[in-house]
Amino acid sequence: MTTILQINSAARSQGANSTLLVNELTDKLQQSNPGAQVVVRNLQAEPLPHLDDAVLGAFFTPADQRTAEQAAIAARSDALIAELQAADIIVIGAPMYNFGISSQLKTYFDFLARAGITFRYTANGPEGLVTGKKVYVVSARGGKYLGTPNDSQTPYLKTFLAFLGMTDVSFIYAEGLNMGPDAASAALASAREAIAAA
Repeated sequence: MTTILQINSAARSQGANSTLLVNELTDKLQQSNPGAQVVVRNLQAEPLPHLDDAVLGAFFTPADQRTAEQAAIAARSDALIAELQAADIIVIGAPMYNFGISSQLKTYFDFLARAGITFRYTANGPEGLVTGKKVYVVSARGGKYLGTPNDSQTPYLKTFLAFLGMTDVSFIYAEGLNMGPDAASAALASAREAIAAA
């Protein structure tokens, strides 16, 4: 059975265009994969702690030497990694905030990037251990940045996902959402055309 993991990373709990569009994409993928199981990870509703001494200490302390607090932090990371590894298709809602991804998504990525678990270093460089996944990234943007030097979001996402082993990545963009009603309508229509073709 196909498992679809949907990751909502908008800072807003209601009305986020990225969440609206990833919901539509997940529905489309469910239609294409009858019987698929959908798992939704809402990073705004279930926030993760940012990297700090406690989190880093948990990740880098051997399991048999962790405190109870460290064990709980590591277990949370382990559960998120297991959820990711169990998915066949991953749908990421990635709104652009100040030219990058949300802090919620960055923190989620920090909980996924674990040496020896989701990647490892070899004599030939890093090797991603999260393989065999199809990834869709839906990026909602107030302006138009695709193909310009101001789009630091797309190369970052490609680099991070590939670092963990996910190289089959498709991007769907809704750009110009804050450039007036006509531009917003065109942005959503363009994104929905891409969703229909997914």
